[in-house]
Amino acid sequence: MGATSLESVLDRNTIITKLKMNTKDDVIKDLAQKFYEQGYIGSVDEFVKAVYEREKEGATGIGNYVAIPHGKSDTVKKNGVAIAILDHEVEWESLDDTGAKVVVLFDVGDDSEGAKEHLRMLSMFARKLGRDEVIDALLKAQTVDDVINAFAD
Repeated sequence: MGATSLESVLDRNTIITKLKMNTKDDVIKDLAQKFYEQGYIGSVDEFVKAVYEREKEGATGIGNYVAIPHGKSDTVKKNGVAIAILDHEVEWESLDDTGAKVVVLFDVGDDSEGAKEHLRMLSMFARKLGRDEVIDALLKAQTVDDVINAFAD
């Protein structure tokens, strides 16, 4: 049974606001650590490696200071999403040459059910992230509630 709504996918424990990081690598590792602490993945190192495998395939910065990296790995125990709102822009390969201030990291199970659920989640998030008012709300988010509210409507 796949997730039906964004609200059911958002986990307060994997959302960080006002994150002070200086590199893409630090952001990915920090979010991977959150996944690990909450039981989404079995290994931070394995998962981070999977994220970088995916990064080789093309830019995950979708523009407007938003990046949506993901890692597909058999270390993933359950699909989920971790979100960081950064306190300043970090360098990130993107479609419009902006860096990232909002990072939405997906973890994807290595089986076909995991992949299907991931596509559903990705399309739900992509629809929201295509809207300027959602991006504006995320860029201004100070708290976990702000982030959740930005996606809710």
